[in-house]
Amino acid sequence: MSWFESFVLGLVQGLTEFLPISSSAHLRLTAAFAGWHDPGAAFTAITQIGTEAAVLIYFRKDIGNILSAWFRSLTDRSMRGDHDAKMGWLVIIGSIPIGVLGITLKDQIEGPFRDLRLIATTLIVLGVVLGIADRLAARDETGGKHRATRERKTLRELGVKDGLIFGFCQAMALIPGVSRSGATISGGLLMGYTREAAARYSFLLAVPAVLASGVYELKDAGEGHVSWPPTVFATIIAFVVGYAVISWFMKFITTKSFMPFVVYRVLLGVLIFALVTAGVLSPHAGESAG
Repeated sequence: MSWFESFVLGLVQGLTEFLPISSSAHLRLTAAFAGWHDPGAAFTAITQIGTEAAVLIYFRKDIGNILSAWFRSLTDRSMRGDHDAKMGWLVIIGSIPIGVLGITLKDQIEGPFRDLRLIATTLIVLGVVLGIADRLAARDETGGKHRATRERKTLRELGVKDGLIFGFCQAMALIPGVSRSGATISGGLLMGYTREAAARYSFLLAVPAVLASGVYELKDAGEGHVSWPPTVFATIIAFVVGYAVISWFMKFITTKSFMPFVVYRVLLGVLIFALVTAGVLSPHAGESAG
């Protein structure tokens, strides 16, 4: 991998990780469209450490409060009803599905799941799901001619059941094209949470999963055509760009709809299918050397 490739892929990772459009799919598609080798699951997992570092800094106050309350609750019974302490347990519980499935489906994640036809399908299907969830949220928030507005849930109402559902939604992102934020935010909206609550828990829930995945994949970082220096460079780029994106996105969702992302996902999925069907793009482009 050249330095230019690592710069572009790090930029793509930072731009797409927090948006509901799938960073892993865009890394795969960027390589395929440019005629480069597929960077692979290990490169993707490690560069995500950069974007998760951005989450740690952006949500440092929330994370600090959660960690402090959770550790104190281990020895102090009076702390176990504290909201931040409960959030610590809910993040742990919500991380179980992706941990189990990530290990179980490792071979599929690194192989068949990277087929461009599957990526196109997940882009479209999850785009439609996100669109439906967004419309339901908008209807609750604005009401209608014969409907009153309906108050949506905040993270203070999050329990074990909903935490696990969030966790299974996150696990769907093991398939490129699904999008970690897209799946968890869609799940949250369908369960009746506000956009801000769904996005905030989505980002907090991703921290242990992404860091664990990145550390696990470190052993494979220097294999094949991807060497350590370009991977580290791409991770740094992903961190810088990712911090800017998450700051913008958290402001965007308080007043805007997810529909632009829905339209983008569907159009991109249709384009991929068209290019593969026409023989312009191989569904396995770059994989042989990845």
